[in-house]
Amino acid sequence: MPPVTVVILNWNGKHWLEQFLPSVMQSTYPDLHVLVMDNASTDDSVTFLQAEYPDVQVEVLPENYGFTGGNNRALPYIETPYFVLLNSDVEVTPGWLEPLVALAESDPKIASVQPKIKAHFDKALFEYAGACGGFMDSLSYPFCRGRMFDDLEADMGQYDTSMDIFWASGACCLLRTDVVQEIGLFEESFFAHMEEIDFCWRAKSFGYRVMVEPQSVVYHVGGGSLPKSNPKKTYLNIRNSLACMRKNLPDGQVFSKIFARLILDGVWAFKSLLRGDFGTIGAIIKAHWHFFGKLGFWAKRRKEIYGPKGPQPIQTGVYPGSVVWQYFGKGVKKWGDLMGQPTREAVKES
Repeated sequence: MPPVTVVILNWNGKHWLEQFLPSVMQSTYPDLHVLVMDNASTDDSVTFLQAEYPDVQVEVLPENYGFTGGNNRALPYIETPYFVLLNSDVEVTPGWLEPLVALAESDPKIASVQPKIKAHFDKALFEYAGACGGFMDSLSYPFCRGRMFDDLEADMGQYDTSMDIFWASGACCLLRTDVVQEIGLFEESFFAHMEEIDFCWRAKSFGYRVMVEPQSVVYHVGGGSLPKSNPKKTYLNIRNSLACMRKNLPDGQVFSKIFARLILDGVWAFKSLLRGDFGTIGAIIKAHWHFFGKLGFWAKRRKEIYGPKGPQPIQTGVYPGSVVWQYFGKGVKKWGDLMGQPTREAVKES
């Protein structure tokens, strides 16, 4: 099987490296290179790696470039046909990498493959950041096969088939190096959050596929840098989501869909006001302010990437309705119910 580089971005994460790097080093994949990109850590992560893992390549960056910039700066060090982006707070399982590479090798148009990502705190559950593959609804709200908003499904084998998805989680995904060299990796100005969705959206617009391979399983802690409730995380998610839409939606859809998102963000802000959650309100306002302040920049980036023709409509991995309405209005909590695909129990009963 072809050689693979595992890229682990580190920022003051010695405790995660101590806990989870051993599982990576014990991988059964026959030709594996491990590269740690250090985002100017102030703990003793680098000293620990140099002392305990001399076979691991460590590159120390002069400042914290965020998730986007740190991973982008790994590209010059990658000399293998595939590489894996792996969060430092992910525990891999024996044989985790072989199914990802095997699926990617089956079709040169596959740009990225994600494993099944389960929760480290409860290994029976899917994990928030990716679960069993990422999807989008008609208004570009992301959700997952196994996770709808904050509802995590138990993994009972109901999603154990590989399939095309919209986006693969940046917590753990295999990437084809020549595709990344062709279309670029992450939008650096995002800093963190939504960058993998932006990359996958771009890849699909250029005719590539994104897939999930559930035969590969990893366990993710999540929230290692910013917990879900942190206002900065809310700000980055909203700002970057709007930027994704401005960059990647086809002509004729940009205004109407961003306008609909603004209305829904306003509803979110009002509900936050009723709860006294002023941190979320501030994050929403700040995200909109910064997005609209850079409309010219995002229009320029769109033209740089796609040229005058603009991006193409994406069908695969897209739910044609509103996941917000289905979840909050109709109480649909499971991916299988939303997408009209039977659960494992329903299949057994039939």
